[in-house]
Amino acid sequence: MPIDDGARLSTSTARPPAPALDRKVAFLSSSAAYAEDDGEVTVIETHMSWVFLAGQFAFKLKKPVRLPYLDLSTLVAREANCRTEVVLNKQLAPDVYLRVSPLRFGPESGLTIEGVGEIVDWLVVMRRLPAELMLDALIERRRLNAAHVESLAATLAGFYSRAQRPRISPPEYFQRLQAEQAGNREVLTLRRFSCRHRAGTILDRMDAVLIGARSLLESRAADGHLVDGHGDLRPEHICFEKSVVIFDCLEFSEALRQVDPVDEVAGLGMECARLGVEWFGTQVLERVVRLTGQSSLGSLTYLHSARRALLRARLTLAHLLDPAPREPERWQPLAGRYLALAAQALENADRS
Repeated sequence: MPIDDGARLSTSTARPPAPALDRKVAFLSSSAAYAEDDGEVTVIETHMSWVFLAGQFAFKLKKPVRLPYLDLSTLVAREANCRTEVVLNKQLAPDVYLRVSPLRFGPESGLTIEGVGEIVDWLVVMRRLPAELMLDALIERRRLNAAHVESLAATLAGFYSRAQRPRISPPEYFQRLQAEQAGNREVLTLRRFSCRHRAGTILDRMDAVLIGARSLLESRAADGHLVDGHGDLRPEHICFEKSVVIFDCLEFSEALRQVDPVDEVAGLGMECARLGVEWFGTQVLERVVRLTGQSSLGSLTYLHSARRALLRARLTLAHLLDPAPREPERWQPLAGRYLALAAQALENADRS
């Protein structure tokens, strides 16, 4: 049967399907994808993105995920998220976040970065930072000293002094902390996790400490101490170049970035303690408190350390709720270490 002209036209102009995520990842994992083709590409997968280290640059591709707190399932949403990430991170890493670039696809050209064809995704393009100067690498090699404390504390104090002050009422701030605790309990006490009984005991203690500190916590909001901070201050996000670079802020939720600086830096201290250098986080926090003109904070530091450890335990176990979790053997032991840090911080709060 002959094909009529209308059918022939429809067939010839049909748009080819956009490449699937695995094809994009395979393309970006090859050095041929980059103008600076000088060898192997290092590929890092995170919960919400893929990062490709190629030559002097890093390229981040967002996963098309839909989560309770983040929806990146559409191309428009991923572009907006990429652009927000660049803007926000220029505060603490101004020369690292370079641009947002389109990933394009054409029937003849295939996938290209900033080439020709239809835009099928977006990439955050960054200057690649020296791995050996990251805080976690310096901790592992035992290379930290007082100069690192001073430079990091000065950078953070300056950032918090300039940061926007969100208008959050004291009751709303406390309700956010309680909601976080409820989210922790929902995941940490799931029957599938071996740590659930231990986690339940620690969560009960955290509930009591939160209630006991309510007036102190609400006074921090009332006195204007809350800032639009980094939101995810961890050793792997800090690099000691000539000046301190802090990157990968929590770009997808303004509410989660709205923190007390003591909370944020106490969380960093907790992560440093997990890596075996408790002194470093303690000294950075003490120095930030002095530089920002605050008085002694007593048990507040330990309360926030415990909160952050419980949150990290929850986020760690949440990997196992994915349909196909990465490194499934890793997460329960790591959550156990965070729970131990939370228990220790709560004991310190009792003694302070």
